[in-house]
Amino acid sequence: MAVTDDPAVSVCFVVTVDGIELGSFNTCEGLGCEVVLEQREEGGNNTHLWQLPTRLKYPNIKLSRPLTRDTEKVAKWFASMTTGIRRRTAHIEARTGDGRKVAQWGLLEVVPVRWTGPSFNPESPKVAIETIEIAHHGYVMEPES
Repeated sequence: MAVTDDPAVSVCFVVTVDGIELGSFNTCEGLGCEVVLEQREEGGNNTHLWQLPTRLKYPNIKLSRPLTRDTEKVAKWFASMTTGIRRRTAHIEARTGDGRKVAQWGLLEVVPVRWTGPSFNPESPKVAIETIEIAHHGYVMEPES
């Protein structure tokens, strides 16, 4: 197996929204899509139902990380929604520990859904984690650079 074909075992996810980098996240959940099927029965055909594809459905994406200075960038993005929601284009780039790009996903018409800050409890000292959740209307593929 060539070096470039090694699986990405340890990655971080760098997020940009309209060219503004929100920083890197440790976890990323929800990248995917689903074909919604409509079932139809055909009169006289008792052997099966027709499965007709209707549309694509995209789950929300959740990204988590320990609190960093980039948390302010996320807060500014969420605060910008108070003056009106403007859907944006975002990119999530998976990178290895040494910064090499493994994969990239472009997201269409992104809006922030939720920001969850850390819970502080002196009896249980843990790393302060933040999570953002974003919704989108599909993927955009860009030409390789």
